[in-house]
Amino acid sequence: MGIVDEIKLSFKNGSYLTKLIYINIAVWVLVRLIFVGYKLSGSDESLMLSWLALPASFGLFVSRPWTLITYMFLHFEFFHVLFNILWLYWFGKIFLEYHNQQKLLSLYLIGGFSGGLAFMLAYNLIPVFQKSISEVQLLGASASVIAIVIAIAVYVPNHLIHLVFIGPIKIKWIAVVSVLLYLINLSGNNAGGDFAHLGGALWGWFYMSQLISKRNITGGFDRMIETFFSWFRPRRKLKIKYNSPNPDYDYNRRKVSQQEEINLILDKIGKSGYDSLTFDEREMLFKMGRKK
Repeated sequence: MGIVDEIKLSFKNGSYLTKLIYINIAVWVLVRLIFVGYKLSGSDESLMLSWLALPASFGLFVSRPWTLITYMFLHFEFFHVLFNILWLYWFGKIFLEYHNQQKLLSLYLIGGFSGGLAFMLAYNLIPVFQKSISEVQLLGASASVIAIVIAIAVYVPNHLIHLVFIGPIKIKWIAVVSVLLYLINLSGNNAGGDFAHLGGALWGWFYMSQLISKRNITGGFDRMIETFFSWFRPRRKLKIKYNSPNPDYDYNRRKVSQQEEINLILDKIGKSGYDSLTFDEREMLFKMGRKK
């Protein structure tokens, strides 16, 4: 199986965490390639980002409402996307140990919405920011990612994470230090980004606090998202065929055995996501898909 086929299969059958990571990376690559074209043609490259990044001005936002979604998948600097992807992967994996992928996706999206709204409110309501409101825009998955970090820290505060050069540390302290740094940096040059972080963090705390109290406040949103993606999900057509032209007993037994293995693989994907499959299981799934 080639690397392109592997990536396609991984995206198609992977969990929402895998899809979120792939989408963020793909958007970054596409944006950088388009940027090269703008630069070489002498065009204003800032126009490209302005149509995808979230503006601080409510007036501009009304003319570009889609930016409340696109900004949370949009990165420009390499280290920005790298660190967001790493945090999303590490803490997303921990989240999926305790909750399903629908909750993860909803938390990512609504955390991004909350961060974006906090960013716009800060620039429209706090006088010191209003003088630069027309020039400021927000991009990056940080608000969405910190919502996941805070949520899982509220749910399992004593979960240990092993950090390089530091050793094991409880996840609650990572959350506390992150929020403190965002508060301290509100006086810095990236105050808008830190307001967005705090908006995402606040949503992560509120969401998980409600979930611990047995109230899933995003249940309707979870179902809506799952219904939306089901429209694009190919229907599985794997089934046993007993009317084979070959009546040989061994042939039929092998077909039944293969179907049982495929069913086990599909069950494993449903429970743990595509990333939990071994290489041999992925290879078998890919080969069966090519036969259809």
